[in-house]
Amino acid sequence: MLKHCWVASALLAFSLSGPAIAQDKYPDHVVRIVVPYTPGGTTDVVARVIANKLNARLGQPFIVDNRPGAAGMIGSDVVAKSPGDGYTILMGSVANTTIPAVYTHVPYDLKRDLVPLCQVISIPNFLVVSAESPYKSVADLVAAAKAAPGKFSFASSGAGASPHLSGELFKVMTGTDMLHVPYKGSGPAQVDLMGGRVTMMFDNASLPLIKGGKLRALAVSSPKRSTAAPDVPTVAEAGVPGYAVTSWYGLWVPKGTPKPVIDMLDKNIAEIFADKDIQAKMLEFGGDTDVACGDKFSAFIDKELAKWSDLVKKANIKIDN
Repeated sequence: MLKHCWVASALLAFSLSGPAIAQDKYPDHVVRIVVPYTPGGTTDVVARVIANKLNARLGQPFIVDNRPGAAGMIGSDVVAKSPGDGYTILMGSVANTTIPAVYTHVPYDLKRDLVPLCQVISIPNFLVVSAESPYKSVADLVAAAKAAPGKFSFASSGAGASPHLSGELFKVMTGTDMLHVPYKGSGPAQVDLMGGRVTMMFDNASLPLIKGGKLRALAVSSPKRSTAAPDVPTVAEAGVPGYAVTSWYGLWVPKGTPKPVIDMLDKNIAEIFADKDIQAKMLEFGGDTDVACGDKFSAFIDKELAKWSDLVKKANIKIDN
């Protein structure tokens, strides 16, 4: 009997110490950073910077796994349904907080199934028109749109994403009536904007085209001017007081991920984005380093979810999927 008790105690001690040992050794094999979009976009670029740096810091491969589709829901769902062991990470964005407001069916619950790590950068959406457009300011654009209700259009990189909702908020706050034209990414939307087939768009990937003289920036959507384009006024400064939208990017892990693993990842991610060289790299495509981890990121997500839910109700937007 005594022998059986000793064996049972030993087995219990081993079972309790197993996870702790695994956490102490984390990571001991490949870690996936899932990007719910195609390669080449901002989310993908930021994920690859993080993967390379974590690889060097933690001594194990961190690989980027692109899982595009359904406005980012496919990749996000992959992570939400993965084991909570630290070996699957979601590189997400503001879209993760707009999706629940816009779509009738989301296969995962952001708050229930995922744990926030860190917000890392924020990028304003530039309100852009073609370089050949007659509109030189936000006031010009609004006046023309009000004079011709329903005649103007605004493009976006996809329904339900931040650029789309930036346009919807602009419509609500300026009292204009413009047709939304969604595209499968910024690239094709930019082509049609430059060709004059749509009037305007909000876009967070247009800085190279602005600098190259292909697009004209009328304003930035963020509450303060972009460090990358300090001469471009905010939408609020340009005549729409209170307007503020920012495209931000952050990381999540599945629910159940051990706290020591979360703390380790938070610490390393924060240190990566404190590096001046990384900050300069982010600035190349308009990104301001904006690190908030743990509870701060969680509280910010709650505010974003509430904001987008309120806007979607006001603008009567709903996508039946």
